[in-house]
Amino acid sequence: MARIRVGLLPTSSFMVGTLPVPKYADAEKTQFATDRETGAKLYTITLFFMEEDRAEALKITVPETGLPNGLRPGVPVMPVELFATPWARIFNGSLSDGIAYRADRLDLVASAAEAA
Repeated sequence: MARIRVGLLPTSSFMVGTLPVPKYADAEKTQFATDRETGAKLYTITLFFMEEDRAEALKITVPETGLPNGLRPGVPVMPVELFATPWARIFNGSLSDGIAYRADRLDLVASAAEAA
């Protein structure tokens, strides 16, 4: 699969939408999905992505080692090494497709109010 580095504008910002949840390797949710290189457990987190005059919710996969303390809804963060991987599959005769997002880690971003 082709991984595509996501280019962000200097004005791009992200905010935590939901807390991270474990990602599972099987439908029965008995086995955690892990990073192929490090073996770290993988989590999915929903972030609100805002850029210029648009906003959207993105589900991003992040290894447990890349999740900082202090994550909660509304907290500003910045994904580091964000990649997008297009995917498609046929299930029961119908096509499903989308984009899977993956980041090495999330960095907490101090808000202007906190910095003042």
